[in-house]
Amino acid sequence: MSAYTLDYLDQLESEAIHIFREVAGQFERPALLFSGGKDSIVLVHLALKAFRPGKFPFPLVHIDTGHNFQEALEFRDYLAHKISEKLIVRNVEDTIKAKGLTEQKGKLPSRNGLQTYTLLDTIEEFEFDACIGGARRDEEKARAKERIFSVRDEFGSWDPKLQRPELWNTYNGKINKGENVRVFPISNWTELDIWNYIRRENIELPSIYFAHEREVLEFDGRLVATNEFVTLDHHDVITRKVVRYRTVGDMTCTAAVESSASTLDDIINEIIATNTSERGQTRIDDRVSEAAMEDRKKNGYF
Repeated sequence: MSAYTLDYLDQLESEAIHIFREVAGQFERPALLFSGGKDSIVLVHLALKAFRPGKFPFPLVHIDTGHNFQEALEFRDYLAHKISEKLIVRNVEDTIKAKGLTEQKGKLPSRNGLQTYTLLDTIEEFEFDACIGGARRDEEKARAKERIFSVRDEFGSWDPKLQRPELWNTYNGKINKGENVRVFPISNWTELDIWNYIRRENIELPSIYFAHEREVLEFDGRLVATNEFVTLDHHDVITRKVVRYRTVGDMTCTAAVESSASTLDDIINEIIATNTSERGQTRIDDRVSEAAMEDRKKNGYF
C-alpha cells in the first residue's frame, strides 16, 4: 500500500481550506476582505474549493480608499460577478465627509490611516465577528508576529502581547460581545508560494501584475505611477518605463518595479532572484517608521 503524501502546495492549500471551514463553523457573521489584489484573489479561489457547490458563508467586502488602481477595481467587480457572490463596498471618502476627518497632506498623501475608520464602521454596521484577510507572515515583521486567528478588542485594536496559542492547528475563536477576530488563512505562505499556486491553479489576475508600460514618477528611489492624487512639482522626473507591480495597494503608497516579466514563469524566476520582500521594495507607507505597520494594526488596521 503506497503512502499518501501531499506536496508543499497541497499542504498549504489543505491548511487554508481547514481554516476557512473553522471560520464557517465558529463564527456567525464572517466576511472575506477582497480588494482585487493577488492575495485576496487566491483567498477567493481557496474559498471556492472549501465551500462549492454551496454559496460562501460570508460576503466579499472591500474598503475602497478612493486611491485604488483601476485595474484592481475592475477585476474585483469582474470576479465577484463571475462567481455570483455578494460584494459589499464601503468608501473611505464617505467616512471622511461623515466624520470630518483630516486627510494627509504632502506629495504622496495616503489614506491608510483613515481606512481603519471605515473598516471599523463596516464591522459595526454588519456586526461582523470575523474578517478574513490575505496577510502573510513573510510580508512584514508585524505580520510575522500575528496569529492566524487574531483577536481584536471592541475598538479593533491588536495587542501583540496578548495572543492565543495555536497548537496542532487548533484555533480558538471564542470572543466577547463587541470583539472580533481577524483571520489569515494564507499566513504561512510566502510570495513565491502564492505565485507557484497561481501558476498551478491557472488563476486569473489583473493585468497590473504583468509587465506593461506606464508613466512613473522617480521618487526616493521608487517608481510611483503618476495620477491625480500625487502632487507634482517642476523638478520631478517623469518617465515612461516598462514596469509591473509585486503588490497592489493605493496608488499613492505602492511603487512599481522595472520588469519585463510578462508570464507567470517570468515572474516566478524574478522572485527567486530577488532578495527584497515585496512590501520592502514597493510599499512607501511602511517606511514612515520602523514600527509603521504594527502601529497601524494596534489602531485597528488589518
